[in-house]
Amino acid sequence: MYSLLLAIIYAAFISLGLPDSLLGSAWPVMHEMLGVPVSWAGLVTMIISAGTIISSLFSDRLTRKFGAGPVTAVSVLMTAAALFGFSISNEFWMLCLWAVPYGLGAGAVDAALNNYVALHYSSRDMSWLHCFWGVGTIISPYIMSYSLTGGLGWQQGYRTVSLLQLVLTAVLFLSLPVWKRARLLQQAAAREVKEAAAGGTAAAVESEKPLTLRQALRIRGVGLVLIAFFSYCALEQTTMLWASSYLVQFRGIDASVAARFASMFCIGITAGRFLSGFVADRFGDKWMIRLGTLVVFAGILLVAAPVKMDQVSLAGLIVIGFGCAPIYPSIIHATPEHFGRENSQAVIGIQMACAYVGTTLMPPLFGVLSSVVGIGLFSGYLFLFAVLMLAASERLNRLMR
Repeated sequence: MYSLLLAIIYAAFISLGLPDSLLGSAWPVMHEMLGVPVSWAGLVTMIISAGTIISSLFSDRLTRKFGAGPVTAVSVLMTAAALFGFSISNEFWMLCLWAVPYGLGAGAVDAALNNYVALHYSSRDMSWLHCFWGVGTIISPYIMSYSLTGGLGWQQGYRTVSLLQLVLTAVLFLSLPVWKRARLLQQAAAREVKEAAAGGTAAAVESEKPLTLRQALRIRGVGLVLIAFFSYCALEQTTMLWASSYLVQFRGIDASVAARFASMFCIGITAGRFLSGFVADRFGDKWMIRLGTLVVFAGILLVAAPVKMDQVSLAGLIVIGFGCAPIYPSIIHATPEHFGRENSQAVIGIQMACAYVGTTLMPPLFGVLSSVVGIGLFSGYLFLFAVLMLAASERLNRLMR
């Protein structure tokens, strides 16, 4: 049963990654048809991020009340409906409207599934889970490219992904009895543990209430893990958004070459997570974070290296991607161990919210700073977040001994 659930969760994470790269792939065509400036894509992504942050913060309450399976099924249905809404939008305000259920659905399913895997599966499974998210982000640009080059328009690209989401929604709703049975077994096991700890008295077993945001933030070490998570997501998203511009404007690399290697950063993350799965259980979450961060530092040094060989900087981006690969899943997987199984859903929900704050605010901040200082600041900016991430992670490790 748990193997079947894991396969369903993997499929759900592919669907979670599918929409993430659609807007960027289609926007060069979309903004012209909608008659809006290129920069207005940022408004759509900010609305999506706001919805994701809100639903992430409420994920503890929702998951405790309904269970991870129903929350996942409804959330994927919301994203499928939102993607179809994108496909029929002929005005910019309509995109903004459909971005609301898009963000709400994405945040809820992200937090619910991450916590479920952190509680019930191994570090290897968590690493491969996020590898499947990367598969989704790689597939969707090809779907959009086929729609555009085939004369079907960006609308058909969104409809195709929406259809894939609807198929997965049907699978998730059909699998609800499996989720329910697994939940009952897990609750029974937890009840036995609590009764034993309370001397065998069933009266001592009480259902856990969802934590408020204030209560969760007061848990020892939560502030540190939020700094680490925020820093990682800021580093990852800044690299994804600005790597090509840095290579072209500062290193003088041809734009087509820079774009190709910037995409290799994402492929490096996906491949790195697949490979990390084979060693994650052996090394453990703490060492996977440490090793990943050290590889990130090596990649940043290669990007910043004052040499005339373009291949050094280009290789640096791939190395950063490989280094990033184990960090995100390892931080999440360690959450129940650090803060308790009963608190993990609330803490992971806050982590997801913090992640989207980092990905929403920090790349634009670099854009502002680079316009004043110069885009050569890129490697230093990444280095700063890598230092913050490592310092917060190591401080948390010492605190939890």
